[in-house]
Amino acid sequence: MAEQLSIYELISNASLLVQAVMAVLVLASVVSWMMIFQRWLFLSRALREIDTFEDHFWSGIDLRKFWSELDGEDNLNGIESVFVAGFREFTRLSEQGGADAEAIMQGVQRAMRVALTREEARLETHLPFLATVGSTSPYVGLFGTVWGIMNSFRSLANMSQATLASVAPGISEALVATAMGLFAAIPAVIGYNRFSARVEVLMKRYDAFSDELTTILHRAAHSRSVAA
Repeated sequence: MAEQLSIYELISNASLLVQAVMAVLVLASVVSWMMIFQRWLFLSRALREIDTFEDHFWSGIDLRKFWSELDGEDNLNGIESVFVAGFREFTRLSEQGGADAEAIMQGVQRAMRVALTREEARLETHLPFLATVGSTSPYVGLFGTVWGIMNSFRSLANMSQATLASVAPGISEALVATAMGLFAAIPAVIGYNRFSARVEVLMKRYDAFSDELTTILHRAAHSRSVAA
């Protein structure tokens, strides 16, 4: 019985183009796993931060004092940046003479929309790459497989008698490319779907907080107008 070829031998005996396809897929897989790990840590931390922030926000703390503490910090992210952007605009417009409540709130909503857009882009970092790897890797692997099988059948033209043993190694080498394509694609697709769902949950919570803060500041702006 002939000795079975190892995966290493199948890869090393493949044609240069098929080896290049395999190298691209391995690189894509490694980068995907790095991004999956990084996004998992980042989004898990974002979920913990919003829980901590909301507990503190609804604890009855003075919002102006809370804003003053956060406004002095650098590199605010997450829900804190949305709160600071909205409250900063509210404070700035309230201190201007002649600004009515509706004009103040329009400015506050614009500021928070900008902050929300920035946070959404930050949360979705690396997700397009995972989507690209998940959707294209199987086709890249299939390209390597088709090329390898084509070379295997072309080599049969130089043989007087074709047997399964003569063509099987070449086909096996080619099929490794398809396996690598699936190996790169499956984790990327799972990661993309999982992280997209987490981003959606976070953005819904950010939007809900933005609406709640708008209501609070709207009441404060109207109270200021009545008092004036």
